[in-house]
Amino acid sequence: MSENKDIEIARQTIDREIDALRVMEDELNENLTKALDVMQKTKGRVVVTGMGKSGHIGRKISATLASTGTTSFFLHPSEASHGDLGMIAPNDSVIAISNSGESKELADILVYCRRFSIPVIAITKNPESSLGKNSDILLHLPENREACPLGLAPMSSTTATLVMGDILAAALMVRKGFTEEDFKLRHPGGKLGSILRHVSDIMHTGDEMPIINDTAIMQDALLTMSAKMLGCVGIVNSNGELIGMITDGDLRRWMSPDLITEKVVNVMTKNPRTIGKDMLIAEAVNVMNNTGRGITNLFIVDNKKPVGIVHIHDCLRAGVS
Repeated sequence: MSENKDIEIARQTIDREIDALRVMEDELNENLTKALDVMQKTKGRVVVTGMGKSGHIGRKISATLASTGTTSFFLHPSEASHGDLGMIAPNDSVIAISNSGESKELADILVYCRRFSIPVIAITKNPESSLGKNSDILLHLPENREACPLGLAPMSSTTATLVMGDILAAALMVRKGFTEEDFKLRHPGGKLGSILRHVSDIMHTGDEMPIINDTAIMQDALLTMSAKMLGCVGIVNSNGELIGMITDGDLRRWMSPDLITEKVVNVMTKNPRTIGKDMLIAEAVNVMNNTGRGITNLFIVDNKKPVGIVHIHDCLRAGVS
């Protein structure tokens, strides 16, 4: 098969799936709002279920809901029929997914939900199917032909289902006022977790900070820099406010035989760049990389008083670069 044919098939697949999404977009109605109302009012968990490819998509939808503020888990229909129905509680709601709406494995879940008045949100192409008729709210999938060259393998339908799940998750995030901080709490590991951490999570505080008074001389500054091993020292006035900073670069620029007796206020860089403790680590790295010649330390201040210091190496160890 030629490369041009491959590209043709790729574009055809993309176009067919986009067409399905456009149809679904045009068919959105008040049932979406009803489904969101049910999910938002659910005091327990949103249980997602489905067989085969619908089940695979359902797992992703459940994972997205759980990571964006809506407690959720995936329940395999076959396992449900062999004891796991007990995982569904009276305060839960259920999202049942089936392209045809006739997955027989869903029958026991539907009966159970009816018996205990647990709301069922159906995602299906067929409103007249068993699932469509036995659900409380129907989210309709487009009737478009599958993107599969044979028109058989679930492609357009699974894409539409996945997007429907994303719609539900996104809308609930807005309804609940879900924030970056909420997201960070659910993603403490990996790149996402590190990107959303604040400098207050990694900064050096208390005795770890290299701080001296503005009445000191450079001998004191050199001793403090050596002891704290951060390559700098902060200068504070009598009110404890940060007024300057001395770095390794300042030492090189001021190198002279009488340096150690020089007053720190004569050597320091006045009004150094500082940040607040709520700044993201990623933002702090950006400040370091884009401030003049580039810096390796930032003091964190509160009302002009230093409460911490962060080094570029701290940021790298936290997984942010």
